[in-house]
Amino acid sequence: MVVGEGVGNREGKARMTIVDGIEARGTHHCETTALGVLLRHEGLDLSEPMLFGLGSGLSFVYWDGKSMPFPFLGGRVKPFELTRNLSARLGLTLTAQETTSPRKAWQNVAAPIDAGRPVGLQLDCYHLDYFTTKVHFGGHVVAMYGYDEHDAYLVDTGQQGGAVRTGLPALARARSERGPMTARNRSFTIALPGGPPSWQDRIVPAIRQCAESFLAAPIANLGHRGIEKAGKLVPGWLGRAGDPRRDLPQAAHLMERGGTGGGLFRALFRDFLDESGRLVDDPGLRTGHRLYAEAAALWTDVSTLIAKAGESGDAAPLEQAGAVLRDLSRIEREAMEVLRRL
Repeated sequence: MVVGEGVGNREGKARMTIVDGIEARGTHHCETTALGVLLRHEGLDLSEPMLFGLGSGLSFVYWDGKSMPFPFLGGRVKPFELTRNLSARLGLTLTAQETTSPRKAWQNVAAPIDAGRPVGLQLDCYHLDYFTTKVHFGGHVVAMYGYDEHDAYLVDTGQQGGAVRTGLPALARARSERGPMTARNRSFTIALPGGPPSWQDRIVPAIRQCAESFLAAPIANLGHRGIEKAGKLVPGWLGRAGDPRRDLPQAAHLMERGGTGGGLFRALFRDFLDESGRLVDDPGLRTGHRLYAEAAALWTDVSTLIAKAGESGDAAPLEQAGAVLRDLSRIEREAMEVLRRL
């Protein structure tokens, strides 16, 4: 850790506290980006797909409601669930704190950084100075590794700039925002209680849990049934949109480039299965990888068709997208049924 000298010292330097050795790797998804920073600081270096897979991160939700301006297609588990899953599976010590007090919220962050440990934050990215696309999303996660009198030093995804800064007032607003998926100034740290865990032994249990949750989703807008439902509803999106030229391309952008790693997180899961297949020799794992490689490409096709419909005002691409989604429901169900039996 490097600690600068206080304001008003002889040199006139502002106080700065920075945790040494923090690296931004140009990763894709916010929560796995933050987890990677925290775990590498503890001596555990895993690829982003492996973090995503060990956290049983893949899912699906078709989310719509009267208060929503447009439906949302989500491809992963709820915010922070991936972190909880990963920590429990690897036997990590996860310390999470929430508060409605701005003063306590800052103390919860400053104390570990002052002690030389980076901190994960869940917040609404709308308020962050470096975010150029101003959309409220309360499930965004960053790693914070330092601060000075004016700014917080963060690691975000490669798309958002990697190692970035935001003003302390903006950070406070982002952390305290209320609304869908927000948390009350949530911050968290991770520690390895002993030596590095034997994470290779946890690959198959992680895959099984992910597959079981996907197949046994309790309501029809989740899992493979949710994808099938999307296949029925997406063809009507021109009528659902308040501004099709804005809403449909934005939905497509979020699916492909909104921190998903491409293909609504299916590319990350595909790469996790590929990496796992080099560590675990199982034909079912190879089958799952083949099917999710197909699914990742098809999800990219879906986002392209949705964007095309919004730009043209033509419903035909949405009809095509609906047909692809129905195929995806079948492909992902088949893949998860195989993976559940590993």
